[in-house]
Amino acid sequence: MRKISGLKKVRDLHASPSDDIASLVDAMGQGGGFMAKNLFDVASTFNAMCSRQGCVKFLSFPAAIMATGARGVLVDMVKEGMVDAIITTCGTLDHDIARTLGDYYQGGFEMDDVKLRRDGYHRLGNVLVPLEGYGPLIERRMQPLLSRIYGSTESITTEGLCSEIGRDLGSERSLLYWAQKKGVPVFVPGITDGAVGSQLWLFRERHRDFQVDLLGDERRLSDITSEAKETGALVLGGGISKHHLIWWNLFRGGLDWACYVTTASEFDGSLSGAHVREAISWGKVKERARQASLYAEVTTVLPLIASYVLARRKR
Repeated sequence: MRKISGLKKVRDLHASPSDDIASLVDAMGQGGGFMAKNLFDVASTFNAMCSRQGCVKFLSFPAAIMATGARGVLVDMVKEGMVDAIITTCGTLDHDIARTLGDYYQGGFEMDDVKLRRDGYHRLGNVLVPLEGYGPLIERRMQPLLSRIYGSTESITTEGLCSEIGRDLGSERSLLYWAQKKGVPVFVPGITDGAVGSQLWLFRERHRDFQVDLLGDERRLSDITSEAKETGALVLGGGISKHHLIWWNLFRGGLDWACYVTTASEFDGSLSGAHVREAISWGKVKERARQASLYAEVTTVLPLIASYVLARRKR
């Protein structure tokens, strides 16, 4: 890798229990127009959801935001009890490992991708990921870990795998570390779609009796949703994470609380752009559920939403 001079590291952001931030979000609810009002609606609905005794709080998100400073906000949400269960994609594991053990860098959307490739960098939006600090690093970390897991069991769920990775990383900067420490299960229904998934495949090529028990994850999700007094969700982005969350809540009659944050639109029929009201037609959200939707880029608004909840809890 050729080190590009002047690069700044991507550093994690953190939620703040600031009355100033909370007052600003409240003011958006009173006088804000367009999406400012929706930001207040999502923040206040999520805050109310977090205050409900017996409400199981789900969080879903795609992996890309883990490559940014928003990882720190997600960590704070787990630490502060805003989350009871997470459904995400394989890249979340990839980025958590890579950023815990190394650094990502600030770049630009218009950078020369041919030159970046030759210099040894992947570009994820405006974030630069060192090639050696991603795939090869994850392989060096995962193969010994999988060997240790295999020494005690021939089958593991993605929930169990995420817990093992968190314990192995042992860093307070890691989302998976805090999830296992706080007893927050992390489910990855699309586990093969990423670097960690490729390592699972590679390991199984050498150990044919090794299995990833996806249906064991489904049994656990069934137990969580069916036993919950209420369920609520903060859904960031879309894709398989979003669908898996709302799908399992269908079998209990739907979510009682639902907050969506997305940049996708609904005109093409995509799940990512679908409003909460569409999920009501499927029974994935209850007719009388408290709901809110926000069109916004997640890394811009998540610090405000999480900080709002912290501030209101302090008050």
